[in-house]
Amino acid sequence: MKTDDIGSNPEYEEEPLTVEEVGKLSGDVVLEFGAPWCGHCKAARPAIEEAVAEHPELRHIKIYDGKGKRVGRMFKVKLWPTLILLRDGKEVDRLVRPLRADEVRQLVSQAS
Repeated sequence: MKTDDIGSNPEYEEEPLTVEEVGKLSGDVVLEFGAPWCGHCKAARPAIEEAVAEHPELRHIKIYDGKGKRVGRMFKVKLWPTLILLRDGKEVDRLVRPLRADEVRQLVSQAS
């Protein structure tokens, strides 16, 4: 799969990207690590969706994380949800367990 073809996804997907594909992502992308059953993820969802919707050009990839998941371990994700802003496959900044849209806006405002 070409990494430029990977778009946003509305729900957490198991392994939507390999570790190698993450490194090849071009431009700015927000990776969101979490799980559909996670209470913190459910609480943060409205804030994340509101802020990300203001940047339709920004890809938002939701990754179902858990023990032994390679992409989450590569980024040393410990708490959910964790948002990571990437630029050309490299981490620019991260946000852990946001509760307010303003927190997420601050992260995505760093996108070019």
